[in-house]
Amino acid sequence: MTHRDLDSILRHAVILGALAVLLVPAARGSSQWFGWLPLWLLGMPLAAWWSLRRFPLPKVALRLPRRRRAQARRRQPRRVAPALQGARRA
Repeated sequence: MTHRDLDSILRHAVILGALAVLLVPAARGSSQWFGWLPLWLLGMPLAAWWSLRRFPLPKVALRLPRRRRAQARRRQPRRVAPALQGARRA
């Protein structure tokens, strides 16, 4: 099975799953064996198709400016006065 064949199969699975969820009310529910059906009919095929295409980011996400934040700094440990160190040991 080639990459194009798998891409075509997953595209059809996404389309059929979306149609099933939109048109069949029972497909929007939950099953005791499978769990939430829209996850298996639409979510999992979409995730597989996205991973087959090597996780491309949407173009909208690429155009948004990245927020620059200062990186967190480590706190310096508190130094105890030498006179108090002896008192703590006792």
